[in-house]
Amino acid sequence: MGPSDPGAPRLTAPLRVARSVAVWLSAIAGTGVLAVLALTALLLAGGYDAERALRALWEGSLGSSYAFLSATLVRATPLILSGLAVALAFRAGVLNIGAEGQLLAGAAAAAAVGVTWGGTAGAATPVLALLAGALAGSLWALPAAYLRRRFGVLEVISTIMLNFLALYLVGYLVRGPLQEPLHIYPQTETIPAAAQLSKLVPGSRLHVGFALAVLLAGTLWWVLQWTAAGFRLRVSGASPRAAASAALINVARTTSAAFLASGALAGVAGAVEVSGVTYALYENISPGYGYTAIAVALLAGLNPLAVIASGIVFGALEAGASAMQRDAAVPSVMVSVVEALIILLLLAMDRLRLTLGAVTWWNRGGDPSQSVGPREVSGAEAAT
Repeated sequence: MGPSDPGAPRLTAPLRVARSVAVWLSAIAGTGVLAVLALTALLLAGGYDAERALRALWEGSLGSSYAFLSATLVRATPLILSGLAVALAFRAGVLNIGAEGQLLAGAAAAAAVGVTWGGTAGAATPVLALLAGALAGSLWALPAAYLRRRFGVLEVISTIMLNFLALYLVGYLVRGPLQEPLHIYPQTETIPAAAQLSKLVPGSRLHVGFALAVLLAGTLWWVLQWTAAGFRLRVSGASPRAAASAALINVARTTSAAFLASGALAGVAGAVEVSGVTYALYENISPGYGYTAIAVALLAGLNPLAVIASGIVFGALEAGASAMQRDAAVPSVMVSVVEALIILLLLAMDRLRLTLGAVTWWNRGGDPSQSVGPREVSGAEAAT
């Protein structure tokens, strides 16, 4: 009985969602296991005490409720938000590699709001900081979106260049207009308590930014699945020519809007990091969250709900890497190597799936109802 048969059982929407989430959760869990195995092999090859290092990894990420809440979930929060930014852009066919720069722009804007208005705006300051971060991230994506729409400039190139520009801008701000009053350290002064995000769980470092990230993930999933705007975005990303000719969609406007919304999400990630974790802006405030977000989004299959789980996996790896370096004298860059291997594996598996699907499609006489067609492009393939 084929999927197109009238007698085939039809799944209800909740069951389809549950099945999709279950598939991605199992894939993410398998990737986590694979990451641990790859890390073990690297540790043994490097002559490190693998047992001690893995114990430190576990204790620093999942070994206790405090480690999970205050390390893993805190690290996962900006990864989820920036992962949503990448997933949204990729679903629209926009290869936004600039989440890192947009995150830094959002962090700078939130720090400026906190330092300037933290003592006068009171409880409204965190909201203003988040809004400023979203606006700054969107504005930072604007040049690349304009160049893409007006002149056809590849956004991969323009967003990477904007990443470096944002990095240098932060360096200028913390040594110039926003430097702390004594001008000793290259950072801003600490934002007032009124400008800081409140704690989500008492006695831990977990702040309400994590709840915001989960809420935004659910909202983005709903928009993509159940709204006309989400349909236009998905169709534009899947096949721009078909979207323009058959669905009468303004593809350029849709993809530009998705680009700016993606920048806003990454900007919120930076604002959350300043308002909820560091309480100040300084150089290297991001250890590469915007780049890791690409892996987070790809591992989740560009599914906003699955981004939550994949963000937590990478958050655990990041938190465990710090613990390994501190307690087992293992360079944290080991985990970065593992993350790179995960990205390569995801791309290889996606390419294999597309190749096998194209072969099946050809062997069955090119009937599009039988298998995936050779023209179908997934988000992971688009990232290459």
